[in-house]
Amino acid sequence: MNLVTGPVVPRRRLAAELRRLRTEAGLTLEAVADELMISRSKLSRLEQGQGSPQGRDVRDLIRLYGIENTELSETMMRWVRAARRQGWWNDYSYTSSGAMSGMDTHIAYETEASIARVYTIPFLPALLQTKNYTRALYQSMEPWRDRAEIDQLVQLRLARQEHLNEREDAEPLQLVAISHECCLHQFVGSAEIMREQLHALDVCFEQPNMELRILPFSAPPAFTSTCMFAYFEFGDSLDRDVVHVETHAGFRHIEATDQVSLYRRHYDDLMRRALPPSDSRHVVRSAVERW
Repeated sequence: MNLVTGPVVPRRRLAAELRRLRTEAGLTLEAVADELMISRSKLSRLEQGQGSPQGRDVRDLIRLYGIENTELSETMMRWVRAARRQGWWNDYSYTSSGAMSGMDTHIAYETEASIARVYTIPFLPALLQTKNYTRALYQSMEPWRDRAEIDQLVQLRLARQEHLNEREDAEPLQLVAISHECCLHQFVGSAEIMREQLHALDVCFEQPNMELRILPFSAPPAFTSTCMFAYFEFGDSLDRDVVHVETHAGFRHIEATDQVSLYRRHYDDLMRRALPPSDSRHVVRSAVERW
């Protein structure tokens, strides 16, 4: 069952404003919780952007902070309504375990980010995978899933790719992808599937919202070159960058400012070590010939 059922950005914006208003009012979590007769943990979750905000709770907080009938109060209530909408990814049914644990959160951030910086090893980025490549990956890595569930996961991935270029009320996602050269040699499904996948990857170099680079075998190892991760950036200053580290047990969500900044430095280091797009494309084409 999916745990994150709707947009995350409105929740984060609402949380940031609630923290700011309480701090400027000089009130503690305990004082506000006592005044509104709600638990401290519930108020803390609201201020951390966790869970689905309740309109009544936010209205009570607006009254307490004395901002009723203001533009900010109306904006905050819009955020509440937006946060309670169902995410498009909830139309897909799959067991949220193994590598899929936390996938709902990952997709929620991916859907609303303005820039996604990803690093993958030993597979190609999910947003660039072909249908056959994706299916072969799931069949090999998680053979315990039945055909119907794999079909759902494949369709979900294809839907994510559609959102890469066509998003309602938003510019296309800017994808900056670095993949280790080993992903061009890792056998997935069959040689035919690999050829099809690499031909599709070659076309991606022409897309204006994509920047693809290969980290070659000849590059010195970087600190983060042994794990896959995504670094999401958002267009609004209220939306802090976040990092999702992908493992066989699912996604680890990182939002602490110091850790996020560290991952950005690591990603910049990977960019320096990776081949420029033109050279990366040449490496991809050479791999097609070998397959």
